[in-house]
Amino acid sequence: MSHPAPSWASIRRSERLAGTPVVRRGADWWLVSPSGSLLASGPAFTGELDRFAADLAAADRAVAEIRAQGKPPRKARP
Repeated sequence: MSHPAPSWASIRRSERLAGTPVVRRGADWWLVSPSGSLLASGPAFTGELDRFAADLAAADRAVAEIRAQGKPPRKARP
């Protein structure tokens, strides 16, 4: 099913990829600005967006696990 192009006014900050003007709708990545939306169609670019989104999700899960354990994270050694 195709998703309509997002508009700047219709996207919440939480929908954006790490606060950027990039939004995923269905299987499509969109670049969104006040002047309009542009479908990101380059396979290399969308592949990088997919990897970045997956890495952010993994980091969020790791932070949630640390918080659930109730232990502060270890300090990095200098």
